[in-house]
Amino acid sequence: MTPQQRIRLARRHAGMSQAALGAAVGVQRSAVGHWESAQGKFPSVAHLREVALVTGVQFEWLATGRGKMNLSADTEMDSVAAAEALLVDDPLELRLIVAFRDTPTKSKAPLVEIAEQLAELRTGRPRANAAKGPRVVL
Repeated sequence: MTPQQRIRLARRHAGMSQAALGAAVGVQRSAVGHWESAQGKFPSVAHLREVALVTGVQFEWLATGRGKMNLSADTEMDSVAAAEALLVDDPLELRLIVAFRDTPTKSKAPLVEIAEQLAELRTGRPRANAAKGPRVVL
């Protein structure tokens, strides 16, 4: 099986159109069509990695044809980038993390200071290891 056929098979196995895969990977639909074409170019390693993650297949299989197409449960967990992994059980903590990530960069420090001050007011304990800087008055 050619690399182009493996990309097409992975996309179809994931139930995605060329346009959907392109959007998920960050390229135009025509690029995906080109990757799947018999005469097409091979995608960059970064794009191939994204195709593997988005379609749920093993990178090695997609790139070389070796190994199994589908990810095992262990490999699936290993494929999650550590920076993107969230090991949060508390729904409120998760909301706070999502809100922080969605906050514009220049507003993140004041947001953290507000949370620290609220915690200090609630517990009566001063902030530990907090950066010395301007404090927001509540």
